[in-house]
Amino acid sequence: MSESDVASWREAFSLFDKRGENKIPVSALGDLLRACGQNPTEAEIADLAAANKGADLDFQGFRRVLERPGGFDSPGDKEDLLRGFQVFDKQQTGYLGVGELRFLLTKLGEPMADHEVDELIKGVDVKDGQVHYGDFVDMILSN
Repeated sequence: MSESDVASWREAFSLFDKRGENKIPVSALGDLLRACGQNPTEAEIADLAAANKGADLDFQGFRRVLERPGGFDSPGDKEDLLRGFQVFDKQQTGYLGVGELRFLLTKLGEPMADHEVDELIKGVDVKDGQVHYGDFVDMILSN
């Protein structure tokens, strides 16, 4: 990693170091990883916290977590995501109902919270209760 990467990580770390002890609570780990460009699942965060025995993390410990193998892996490529949605598009129209999309995002895989889904759906056009999932995927990948 470059020196500028490490400097930006250190800056983000210091923002989460509320007590000024050069440590962050393990409960802030997921938010801090996301602030640094990673996209860990809740299960990964739980595993990382368990591996740290729930103790606070200093910057060096946090850096080891950041630099773990697969830490900066892409959330998936566009074609994989589109194929996943196509499975539920029985007429192959390129659209899914908002309710069906909400169900997929809150009940399958790593479930999202309703408020998270609401924010995602706000970012795409909804026509007649339908979402063009190609546009939805583009919006997700652009963030």
